[in-house]
Amino acid sequence: MAARGDVILVVTGPTAVGKSAVALDIALRTGGEIVSADSRQIYRGMDVGTAKPTAEERVRVSHHFIDERAPGEPFTAGSFAREAEERIAAILARGARPVVGGGSLLYLDALVRGIADLPRVPTDLQTELTDLTSTSKGRDALYSELRAADPGAAATLDPTKSHRLIRLVGVLRTAGPPSALWAAAPPPRFAYRVVVLERDRAVLYARIDARVDAMLADGLVDETRRLLDAGHAPDRGALNTIGYAEAAAHLRGEIDADEMRRLIQRNTRRFAKRQLTWLRNRYADAEWMAADDALARLS
Repeated sequence: MAARGDVILVVTGPTAVGKSAVALDIALRTGGEIVSADSRQIYRGMDVGTAKPTAEERVRVSHHFIDERAPGEPFTAGSFAREAEERIAAILARGARPVVGGGSLLYLDALVRGIADLPRVPTDLQTELTDLTSTSKGRDALYSELRAADPGAAATLDPTKSHRLIRLVGVLRTAGPPSALWAAAPPPRFAYRVVVLERDRAVLYARIDARVDAMLADGLVDETRRLLDAGHAPDRGALNTIGYAEAAAHLRGEIDADEMRRLIQRNTRRFAKRQLTWLRNRYADAEWMAADDALARLS
């Protein structure tokens, strides 16, 4: 439990709902520091495609887990939870208020519900699953396998993140449904107040489409090209995610610019829908708030 009765605020919700803006405003009003629960913003050089906080915002409020790893460097949900607990303890010791913000569901689950002791996946199985994810047919088959056995775990996935799919199917085949292992995790170090931001579905989807257009205008394709030129593999790790995956396909000449835009928008909308489903099913005690009203209610 939290020291001195502290309860740590978590601001989450689907992509593009406005989590970052609300968390930033709360931190500004309360003298807080933001603990980012975003599995891609931790990587340097991935700025446009992750809607990373601006340099100005990071000067105004201290942000943790931004630009702390190189793309391709592994960083698991368990690693995040352990390090985040240490950061939260240090923030509290400074007399400041930690505000956890982000929508990476496995990161949030490890932090808020406890760190599960997931087994190591045997090397031969890891290789087999990696080979299967080299094709869309293989990825779809593995996703269907996971969804049939553990819908809750499947709902946490961005379908373009092959490394997470490999990990969860590997755990499934090695030790059983990941959700059961998460449920058996030891209790977290702190107590959390989970607030889920929401908007009308049509409004949310319009915001997603507008964000994608802004990312493309701000140089998503050029950012992807720089990352690829630096030697980062397009079919694994942080680059194998929505936005970067489609931009990489465009750079390879597989799809034109219009199709790239359409796919990023469609895949992001689908991901937001899965995030909402997972949050409803996973956090029965969460407080759901209209994004436009949250700041007045939380600060």
